[in-house]
Amino acid sequence: MTPRIPVAWHVARVAARRPETGSAVRLELDVPTWPGNPAGSHLDIRLTAPDGYQATRSYSIASSGASTTVVLAVDEVPDGEVSPYLVRDLAVGEEMEVHGPLGRFFVWAPSDADRSPVQLIAGGSGVVPLFAMAAAREREADGEDFRLLYSVRTPRDVFFAEELSALSRTVVEIVHTREAPPGSTRPPGRLTLEAVAERTFPASAAPRVYVCGPTPFVEAVADWLLALGHDPQRIRTERFGGS
Repeated sequence: MTPRIPVAWHVARVAARRPETGSAVRLELDVPTWPGNPAGSHLDIRLTAPDGYQATRSYSIASSGASTTVVLAVDEVPDGEVSPYLVRDLAVGEEMEVHGPLGRFFVWAPSDADRSPVQLIAGGSGVVPLFAMAAAREREADGEDFRLLYSVRTPRDVFFAEELSALSRTVVEIVHTREAPPGSTRPPGRLTLEAVAERTFPASAAPRVYVCGPTPFVEAVADWLLALGHDPQRIRTERFGGS
């Protein structure tokens, strides 16, 4: 069981920002009162307009551990209320309110009791909390076997591209649905049940499976995993919509 960490509102200052993809930004937040968080957690961001109007949205955290630096990777939803501001306008030095850390079900922490393999399956920006898990696993000398199956439109849409390529304790496989990278021997195409069966741990290995992405993607993958014989009690899902 993941230890319970106090949940509270905190003041966060933007320490750094950089483009992540053509439609997403990576934000590094300095949160002096942040208590740390396990990999896979999320937080709420609350923005307040000059007229007092407030908007709150949830975002996965790309970092983990005891640090007071919190990393987010936010993809812009064109009709969203919060993400366009975070991606386009939020500047270094500005402050905002964050609430967290949140989530105890969709998290991963090293375990001496359960050394079964861990399968991560991501769609688009749903890779954010799964990257946090893979990065946390990277810091552990011993532990579970990790695999990440990542479905993304084009090579330009890959989040944490450099970090994923540098992972040594997680086997990463990226499926491009619209445009494959130069030299690829696999044509682009959507993820299928057959591809999931071929590129993930089999049900016989009793893996813990984490699936994150848009709602249709998560529902399809969860159905495929059940059809392949995976234990539903070992499948954890997180989905998102517009923000």
